[in-house]
Amino acid sequence: MAAAQQRWSWRGQTIAWSRAGSAGAADVVLLIHGFGASQQHWRHTIGALAAQAEVYALDLLGFGASDKPPSRLADEPERPGAVRYCFDLWASQVVDFLAAQVPLQGRRLHLIGNSVGGMVALRAALMLQEAGTPPNQVVLIDCAQRTLDRKRLAEQPALQRLLRPWLEGSVRQRWLLAPLFRLLARPAFIRRVLTQAYPSGGHVDAELVELLYRPSTDPGALESFRGFVNLFDDHLAPQLLARLDVPVRLLWGEADPWEDPAEARRWAADHGCIRELQVLPGLGHCPHDEGPEQVNPILLRWLAEAGSGEGEAA
Repeated sequence: MAAAQQRWSWRGQTIAWSRAGSAGAADVVLLIHGFGASQQHWRHTIGALAAQAEVYALDLLGFGASDKPPSRLADEPERPGAVRYCFDLWASQVVDFLAAQVPLQGRRLHLIGNSVGGMVALRAALMLQEAGTPPNQVVLIDCAQRTLDRKRLAEQPALQRLLRPWLEGSVRQRWLLAPLFRLLARPAFIRRVLTQAYPSGGHVDAELVELLYRPSTDPGALESFRGFVNLFDDHLAPQLLARLDVPVRLLWGEADPWEDPAEARRWAADHGCIRELQVLPGLGHCPHDEGPEQVNPILLRWLAEAGSGEGEAA
């Protein structure tokens, strides 16, 4: 069933979202995309999951077809219309969206996030848990490990630590970011990045390039980029996992060039909430889009396991 495109007003901003599947199904899935992507990045996932669940996907503020308001960094003064792009903002968007648009009474909620969307899913799950309405499970697909966060600075080589003040000072400046953004937001460059992110080459097509490129042409796209690249002090996944009581499952591309599966294995060993880790050979940072024929059966199995009560939080 095709996803029905919708619009929702949130904090004075317009949010794009979609729904597919049977209304009232026992399982509700919310898909959360990663940096630079949108709900369309779940193009090979929505239909497969909609056969078993009611599936929602949304564009995070600053991405896709959602509004892209001006950015305000943590140490900058508040100004009308500007937002601080951060995980608390996006997680609040998710929590408010569920409350406003998704009937959840008596149903099972599954949050699935890729890359940065995994961080948003974790933070939203913790917010829901603290409110007494936790999801039934969280699925992280190549979750962002945030190696550039200040809290991980001691792990960086000496030269990177030395250059950090220069880097942080530079990416604040719009006049420096603008030409960099124009360089990065070109179809030819996007396709080159995709050869890294999708090492098998699976499903790297014109549709994928276009769905990543088109939002970068919107007014405000530079602002959301500025907000994101300045997230040097925000949540880390292990901090959130340590506080989470709901089941978490991890899905990883073994050839991910940016998020090391070895760290995912450490998470799985260190955090009791993690029920399973699946590492898929030959796939990269976005296995749900690169290899959906491998990923979708795993996701469907995990939905069924959560529905049967298997892996419930202790």
